[in-house]
Amino acid sequence: MLHSLYPEIEPFSQQYLKVSPLHQLYIEQCGNEQGIPVIFLHGGPGSACREQHRCYFDPAIYHIILFDQRGCGRSKPQGELKENNTLALVEDINTIRKHLGISQWLVFGGSWGATLALVYAKQYPKQVLGMILRGVFLGRAQDINWVYTNKGAAQIYPDAWQALVDNLPIEQQQAPLNALYQRLINSDEQISRDAYNRLQQWESAILNIQPGTPASIVDTINKKPSIIQLHYSINRCFIEKNPILEQITQISDIPIKIIQGRYDFVCPVEQAWQLAYHCPQAKLTVIDMAGHLANEPLMSNALVEATLSFSKQFLNHH
Repeated sequence: MLHSLYPEIEPFSQQYLKVSPLHQLYIEQCGNEQGIPVIFLHGGPGSACREQHRCYFDPAIYHIILFDQRGCGRSKPQGELKENNTLALVEDINTIRKHLGISQWLVFGGSWGATLALVYAKQYPKQVLGMILRGVFLGRAQDINWVYTNKGAAQIYPDAWQALVDNLPIEQQQAPLNALYQRLINSDEQISRDAYNRLQQWESAILNIQPGTPASIVDTINKKPSIIQLHYSINRCFIEKNPILEQITQISDIPIKIIQGRYDFVCPVEQAWQLAYHCPQAKLTVIDMAGHLANEPLMSNALVEATLSFSKQFLNHH
């Protein structure tokens, strides 16, 4: 039987937490305050929490904590790049944990959220009960290049790739990340909007393996998430000097469930496979007919199954 998401719920608490003189984070809590604490890490970088993110967890059993990362969603100042890097986000997660008086929690993240979960767990292994990771992104140069050079997903979607780069000078077309970023932050609105639209269409092409999902170009555009995303990509996710798979033994005792789509063209399955290979406690489930998105029915089913199985494990132990 397929598990669907739990019904939508409202938070019992919404607050802002000042994590630096500059940044305030939006935090919400749902479900059972006495339950198993779980922190949800959204993707992007630059994305935000949405209502359906609350629904992977049984609200009777879980104390569900969601927050918008620096510069993202409802956090302030929106789109801020200063003091916005991976180590700062890891410290924010720990600050939230202490602020809420939680000693250990389950960490749930997909895509960039999985990257952040892994960097956090390496820094604070004692605080992590377990991890549920989807569409693992290791943030290595090759993983960033897969999306932003002509050697990766471009080999599968050459038509969409061509549409992304065809107005750039020919010498920038093979590795257009910096050029796209400069255009995206250009003060000329036409240049900036053009780069934004092209990036949206490229992302939409590699995200949606279900055909017929049209790329939407909307009138109300918010470029801030894209700018944050490229800011992290250009800076190699700020983890070049401390790659995730190095010193991975720090998290070898943490139970990890990895849910991965076989046809994930954003974060190819090799990354999840490498992680599972290096972590004896990790269980990798590859969903054969799924891509990158968590809202594909087979993916959300597997994610709900993972939270259910963890809750049984934890409740038996306590």
